[in-house]
This record gives sequence, C-alpha cells and structure tokens, in this order.
Amino acid sequence: MSLTPEKTVLLESKARDIRRSIVEMLIEAKSGHTAGPLDMADIFTYLYFHALKHDPKNPSWEYRDHLILSNGHICPVLYATMAYAGYFPVEELKTLRKFGSRLQGHPHREWLPMLETSSGPLGCGIAQTVGMALADRINNGRSSSKQFYCLVGDGELDEGNNWEAIMLAGKEKIQNLTVIVDRNNIQIDGFTEDVMPLNPLVDKWRSFNWHVQEINGHDFRDIDRAVGEAKSVFDKPSVIIAYTIPSKGIPEFERKFEWHGKPPTTPEEIKSALDAVRTLGGRVTNSDHS
Repeated sequence: MSLTPEKTVLLESKARDIRRSIVEMLIEAKSGHTAGPLDMADIFTYLYFHALKHDPKNPSWEYRDHLILSNGHICPVLYATMAYAGYFPVEELKTLRKFGSRLQGHPHREWLPMLETSSGPLGCGIAQTVGMALADRINNGRSSSKQFYCLVGDGELDEGNNWEAIMLAGKEKIQNLTVIVDRNNIQIDGFTEDVMPLNPLVDKWRSFNWHVQEINGHDFRDIDRAVGEAKSVFDKPSVIIAYTIPSKGIPEFERKFEWHGKPPTTPEEIKSALDAVRTLGGRVTNSDHS
C-alpha cells in the first residue's frame, strides 16, 4: 500500500510520540542508548505502522512478517514502537532497565515473547535472519508471502560474521530478505570511518550479490519507495542503507558520537532533551497499526 499524504502525516505524528517516549524512558532509567533509538524512530514507525504484516493481538500469527533487531542496544525504539502499536501498555515503557522489568537493556525474548529474537552481541542478527528466511523457504517454498527484515547498525558491520551471512544470502538469492543499515556514521568509540572505515559500503554489498539502495532514513516517502522496490526484486536479497542523524530530534545532541551509549543525566541535558521532544507535536491514538 503506497503512502497517502494523510498516512504520511499519521506516521510523522507517531514518530514524534515515539521519540518523546524514548527520551522519557532513558531519563527515568538513568542508563541506556540515546543516538541510535532516536535516529531509527522514523524507520521503526514506518515498518510497524505501514509495511509489516503483524497482529499485536496475536504476536505469533503464522503469516506475520519477521523483524529482527540485530543491534539490540537501540531497543528503546523497538519497545516504544511496539507499545504504541498495541503490544503492551505505553505506561510500561517507564520500567526500562528496572529490576524485574520485561524491558531489559537488550531485548530478551523469553521475557517479552512478542520479540522474534534476543539480541545484544553485535554481528549476529543478519545470520539469524538468513537462517529464518532459509527455514521459511524449506517449509513454504520460494512463493512464501513472508518478508524478513533485519535492522543493523553500521558500526556492527565491523563484525566478520555479518559478511559470512551476507555472502550466504547472496549465494542463495533470498529474495524476501531486506537488511536496513542505520548509517549514522557513529559507534561507541567515535566515528565509523575513523574506527574502522566501512566505505565503499555500497560496492561491498553489491559485490556479495545484493540489491542495494541508499535513502534518507528520515523521509517516509523515501523509505516507502525503497521498501517497495526491495519487495519487487526476485533474484537477490536487498539492503537499504539509511542515512540518519544520530540523536535526531535533539539539536544539541545530534551527530555527536558521545551520545551513542549514554542517556541525558545532568539537569542541563535533561532540560535540553525534554524541551526538544516536547515541542515535536501532539499525541495520536495507539490503535492504528495498519
């Protein structure tokens, strides 16, 4: 289903709510990651409220699409999006990282069964998703209607295990697999191109027999076009390299790698973050997840 102007406005409002909740969660928890969750809010919003086949009332629905989060440390955006989509109460978001909470600092499937995987160790998600997609092919053939999405950070592409899985997916021509790379150019120790240069990233993926697209990760029309194109490719897997702004929505934090792995904690940081996200816009209802 293509994006209408009305649906785009809805998605923009949902993303604002999600960003606001992410900041409030992190401040309450006093720990967690800021940059990645905020910069991926638009992509998660698009997937859960437009692209994915899923049912919050029946999380194990046999015919659902599968979304695997590889860089599990950005789970505040996953939790917030799932809460707004109706998987659990929005109020539960305030329990992030608290003792006994289902919302741990990395996703834990046994505690939150609607998750597809537990994640935390970087470099595993693509391999897990390739395995799931191949198992689905064995069970349902190449005509399966399921889509498999794997979201990864650019920094974790330093991990060699990813490239083994990328090579296998290209060899097997897994056409219903789409990897979305958060190309925010930062990781915990600095900028990616200083720590371990990834470029030419596009050429690398193409050399492994993947269909490659580059997008603005904050433009819903661009995201929609790329996801639609990926679904139309039938002879290879797809990767969407999404260029994003770390800590998107909080101008004082944006593009600073120091916010990769810390929350706002000082009074000045908390005020800057809350002032920024509380001026983003109004709340919408939680019920529209189609």
